[in-house]
Amino acid sequence: MSSSQPPQIAPAFSRDELRRYSRHLILPQVGMDGQRRLKEASVLVVGTGGLGSPIALYLAAAGVGRIGLVDFDTVDVTNLQRQIAHSEATVGLPKVLSAAERLRGLNPHITVETFETPLTSHNALDILDGYDIILDGTDNFPTRYLLNDAAVLLGKPLVYGSVYRFEGQVSVFGAPGGPCYRCMLPEPPPPHLVPSCAEAGVLGVLPGTIGTLQATEAIKLILGIGEPLIGRLLLYDALDMTFDTIIIPRRAACPLCGATPTITELVDYEEFCGAPAHSGSAYHHLQQVQRGVRSLTPRQVQEQIASGEPLVLLDIRESYELLLSRLENAVNIPLSQMDARWREIPSDQPVVVFCHHGIRSVRLILRLQAQGRANLINLEGGIDAWSREVDASIPRY
Repeated sequence: MSSSQPPQIAPAFSRDELRRYSRHLILPQVGMDGQRRLKEASVLVVGTGGLGSPIALYLAAAGVGRIGLVDFDTVDVTNLQRQIAHSEATVGLPKVLSAAERLRGLNPHITVETFETPLTSHNALDILDGYDIILDGTDNFPTRYLLNDAAVLLGKPLVYGSVYRFEGQVSVFGAPGGPCYRCMLPEPPPPHLVPSCAEAGVLGVLPGTIGTLQATEAIKLILGIGEPLIGRLLLYDALDMTFDTIIIPRRAACPLCGATPTITELVDYEEFCGAPAHSGSAYHHLQQVQRGVRSLTPRQVQEQIASGEPLVLLDIRESYELLLSRLENAVNIPLSQMDARWREIPSDQPVVVFCHHGIRSVRLILRLQAQGRANLINLEGGIDAWSREVDASIPRY
């Protein structure tokens, strides 16, 4: 009789786990072996907002053994329309802590790790390296390119998702033989053509649809079943309720995953994309200084108004935004009408330009400065900052 030990079977499931995962265990494509794979797997969810919430919740419910969460933001009441991992009780808390508490409450048999830090070119490789699969729940181009490059350099598959108003996209990048994000989008679009969800809005259920699809792709990759979206981009339109798929080929000339790659390390992605990667980024301030855009804080503007200094407040938000909040005595010229109406802006006194968060206003000032206007000042943080710092009676949105 052989004295050799039988192969180790790990990890075993408790009685509670067997009952919890019973609907998986009776699926031939999952079964006991597949559920073990889920328990042994590790995934990193970057962003715990609209996309990251359903991603993390469904992966936790499915029994993925180790889930990492990366985010640097705090929970705001405006998040609750779509970011279902959070609640009224966690408003003001770091998102990673709020989401981690929710995941542990959903499934106490998993391990949740948190990274309350901005993901940058300095820490991305170290954080991503500890996980099998990376899931992109972000909302900006610098972090998307950072995740793509780091995942490819580390040999990790990246499950990509994005949402905009009523539309969403899903794909898998960086898998063996498949394309990367740079194969689909070699260069980022100009920042002024890509409004954020805070500027353009998003249907609350849309991130739930896209995030759930991303979680599905991650589970398929872990189990080795089905046909993952490698080399394919899934397009979803909630208004038409349609799904379309387009082929994304791997580009031989791709500087990252092509035949002769030239990108062999991470770069400055805010500089590459010309946009900030997160709300705590110093990018806007530095760029405003470098480009000569003068900015004042809400309190500084309030003090100038109180002192009687001549000052024009110019609100460039759209008409539907004025239904939500407005500043008394501000002149409104919507940005969408600016090409035809910019000459209405006074040129003989200081004009403080503001929008929702101070992004569109900076872009407009840069455009008008190029046409010779030198009297424009940006309201730092927009009307949202005014509500937080000067007048809390003005609704935030």
